[in-house]
Amino acid sequence: DPVLKAFYEKKRKQGKHYYVCIGAVARKLCYIIYAILKNNKPYEIPQYSKEV
Repeated sequence: DPVLKAFYEKKRKQGKHYYVCIGAVARKLCYIIYAILKNNKPYEIPQYSKEV
């Protein structure tokens, strides 16, 4: 997933340790999974540009 990859790389650039970054990505995935189950809709990768 490009969004999660960008999020991970952003955290690494902030100087966070590997496991802290993995935990942050896992937390974000949990929120995504919860939203999928709650709304009963498939996951769609959001379109975004890196310039924003």
